[in-house]
Amino acid sequence: MKKMMIAAVAVVGLMCAGSYSFANEMGKMANEMKGEMKGEMKAATDAMKAKPDAMKGEMKAKTDSMKASKDAMKDDMKAEKDAMKGEMKGAMGH
Repeated sequence: MKKMMIAAVAVVGLMCAGSYSFANEMGKMANEMKGEMKGEMKAATDAMKAKPDAMKGEMKAKTDSMKASKDAMKDDMKAEKDAMKGEMKGAMGH
């Protein structure tokens, strides 16, 4: 009877030690996964933050292009206006 009790206590002791080791490993794995998830979330957040900056650059380029074409049109209109004034002066004899 004593031998059975000692064997039972030994088995229970080993089971407790094994479950503690298992719980410890699970805790380590959970911490690793949290670290990986934090890294992935940071990468996704950084990507989303970079996107508006890129869009701002595109919009600025479009705006600058539109301003340049507007200025070019103004210059063309001024040249035509000056040419017409010269023609009118020539026709009037000045």
